[in-house]
Amino acid sequence: MKRALEKIGFALTVLVLVSPAAMVFLWMLSLSLKTELDNTAWPPVFIPNPPVWDNFISVFERNDFLLYTWNSVVVSFTATGLAILIGVPAGYGIAKMRATRAAMLILIARITPGLSYLIPLFLLFQWLGLTGTLTPIVVTHLVITVPIVVWVMIGFFEGLPGELEEAALVDGATIWQAFRYVAFPLARPGITVAVILSFIFSWNNFIFAMVLAGRETRTLPVAVNNMLTFEQISWGPLAAAALLVTLPVLLLTLLAQKQIIAGLTAGGVKGG
Repeated sequence: MKRALEKIGFALTVLVLVSPAAMVFLWMLSLSLKTELDNTAWPPVFIPNPPVWDNFISVFERNDFLLYTWNSVVVSFTATGLAILIGVPAGYGIAKMRATRAAMLILIARITPGLSYLIPLFLLFQWLGLTGTLTPIVVTHLVITVPIVVWVMIGFFEGLPGELEEAALVDGATIWQAFRYVAFPLARPGITVAVILSFIFSWNNFIFAMVLAGRETRTLPVAVNNMLTFEQISWGPLAAAALLVTLPVLLLTLLAQKQIIAGLTAGGVKGG
């Protein structure tokens, strides 16, 4: 009886936590499959009858959606790859040297809103003549992705047993060889988590692309903003664009949820 009550309580807790996000997603799906008349009807119409696809067609007609998708892919993968190259060794060094001040600096960079960096970076790229290209967007996304990778890897490397690296050093390996052949393979679950989180945050970023991108270098989140007009808010196309932008991240999260859980829990178990 006690176990059954615990399972019921856990299920209810999960339902309470998940239901708001699920309802928002389902309402967006409903908006995207209804006409504007149904979207503004009272009482609200939740189930489209019949569902229409005009809103999704409108998204592709009013945006160069394939180009925006390609730009998002290039920016997100490049920013994530560079963040891994920079952040994994940095996280290893901070963890092994127990550089508390450096870790706090990374934490401050992580929690500082990206908008705080926008004006000085915009002036810098304007001076360099790079505004309107993908380069400044990639660089500004590093402001988001690098702190994420470093912070995740600090916690993971601190949880790895130090005896293995000490044994490698005793056998004559350098600190770089100990990192490459011992710590790096053991840290793959943590790296997987860092990659996924970095990609999600980079993919969803809006403000940097909105300000720094040109007509041909905008990313997908900007496509959602293009659905807004001065006359009225077209809820159907707006919801359709938001769903199309969210779909890749949603699928990635669903497909990689086991890796995310395994990576987050592996460091904690080893640390214990």
